Amino acid sequence: MKARVNYAKTNPGILKAMKQMEDYKDTTGFDQTLIELIKIRTSQINGCAFCLDMHTKDARAAGETEQRIYCLNAWRESPFYSEAERAVLALTEAVTLISEDGVPDAVYEEVLQHYSETAYIDLVFLIITINSWNRLAISNNNVPGAYKPKAAE
Repeated sequence: MKARVNYAKTNPGILKAMKQMEDYKDTTGFDQTLIELIKIRTSQINGCAFCLDMHTKDARAAGETEQRIYCLNAWRESPFYSEAERAVLALTEAVTLISEDGVPDAVYEEVLQHYSETAYIDLVFLIITINSWNRLAISNNNVPGAYKPKAAE
């Protein structure tokens, strides 16, 4: 596989806009491992190998366990996630697959059992952001494998 376009050079405005979306995560107060779980689960659903490579590495660098990363695709059957994380993962799936059933009231209500309405909107925005990155990477044939987390550099 070969990447199609260097979008950072071809249209730096796109990368700037995406980075602004990405940087918003730093204002939310969410734990980095939760953010990485959102990014990994979204990338699993979308089939984005580039983002899976990146965010599994980032998750490990942030202290996430191999066991939780490996079982994320089967989080409903795995005892490794808190109730709050489960609510976020259900929201992640609903927003990523929004054309199927929207975000069911039960998912929304479960998130509000653990987070404020402001945090709910922040979570939706984080999910939208990684979905956008997935679509950019997949459309461009971004090649996985070379990424190194900042902590590892």
